[in-house]
Amino acid sequence: MSFIPGDLKYTATHEWVRELPEGGVEVGITDHAQHALGDLVFVEAPEPGRRVAAKEAYGVVESVKAASDLFSPVAGEITAVNPELATAPERINQDPYGAGWIARIRPDDAASVSGLLCAADYAKLLEAQGD
Repeated sequence: MSFIPGDLKYTATHEWVRELPEGGVEVGITDHAQHALGDLVFVEAPEPGRRVAAKEAYGVVESVKAASDLFSPVAGEITAVNPELATAPERINQDPYGAGWIARIRPDDAASVSGLLCAADYAKLLEAQGD
């Protein structure tokens, strides 16, 4: 079973969301997702200032096995991307919930985060998928 921190929110497409003190959110891919992809070799992140819709593909992570779209968990504006991933995409494999964050988003509606999956529901989703 993958590691699932209890203080984060999750999506069915295996992104995690951390609420930040200033009202924004930090997002990345889950431990389950990085294990499924294998060794990451490239991350295509969005440009800060870009507006995204909830569930919109905003970037790509590529591994030696596959490429996978990144989907925005909320509608809003990209405020930052993790600059370290351009030269060290393996940070996602090493620390998916910390140094491996991908983007920060200022949500159009802060309440939209509460509609995402809690850790227990995400664990049930993985169990239902046979993971």
